[in-house]
Amino acid sequence: MKTLHSLHALVVPLDRPNVDTDAIIPKQFMKSVARSGFGRNLFDEWRYLDPGYPGQQDERVPNPAFALNLPRYQGAQILLTRENFGCGSSREHALWALADYGIRVIIAPSFAAIFHANCFKNSVLPVVLDGATVERLFAAVEARPGYRLHVDLPAQQLITPDGDALSFELDAYRKRCLLEGLDDILITLRKSERIKAYEQRRKLLEPWLTDSAAVTDKPP
Repeated sequence: MKTLHSLHALVVPLDRPNVDTDAIIPKQFMKSVARSGFGRNLFDEWRYLDPGYPGQQDERVPNPAFALNLPRYQGAQILLTRENFGCGSSREHALWALADYGIRVIIAPSFAAIFHANCFKNSVLPVVLDGATVERLFAAVEARPGYRLHVDLPAQQLITPDGDALSFELDAYRKRCLLEGLDDILITLRKSERIKAYEQRRKLLEPWLTDSAAVTDKPP
C-alpha cells in the first residue's frame, strides 16, 4: 500500500454525474486479479473511438474530445468529477484502473458507498466537497491550463493556486490508513504477536478444539 501525506498535482475534469464502475473499467477487461495493467483501459469506451478487448496489442484510436486525452491534462493525479461517482457494481477493479493510471485523489460532491470504501483499500483519497465548491473548481480548471491543487491530508485541506483552503471531512481510521499505507490485512498483521499468544492460550485451555488426539468418541 502506498502512503499519502501530501500531493501537489494537476487536476483533470470529468464533467459527468453518476459515473458507474462499468464506465470506469468495462467488464470485458476484468480477466485478472492482479492490481496492475488496468490503467490503459480506464474509461475505455469514452477514451477510445474503437472497441477494446483484453490482450489488445494494436494501437487504439483516442477520442480527441475526452479530457484524459487532452495534452493539458497529461500526468494528472487528481480527478474532479460530479455526484454519485463510482455507482453500479461493487467491482474493485475500478479502483485498480484509476490507481494504475496514476489517480491518487478524486473530488466529487458524493460517492457510491462501496466505491468510497474501496478507495481507502487502494491508496486513493476520495474528497467530498459541496456542489457549489465543485462547480467553482470546474470553472477554475477550465479557465486555467495547468491548474493544480495541493492536498494536505494531515490538515484535511485542499489548497488552491490562489491560496484558498478547502476543508474536507474524513474518518480518523481511514485517514490513518492512508497516512501509514495500511489496508485490513496489514492492520491485522500488526497484531500478529497478540494473535499468536491468544492461539497458544486457547490450545492450553481448550485442546480438543485443535488437537485431534484429544478428541474422544462419545456414545450418541
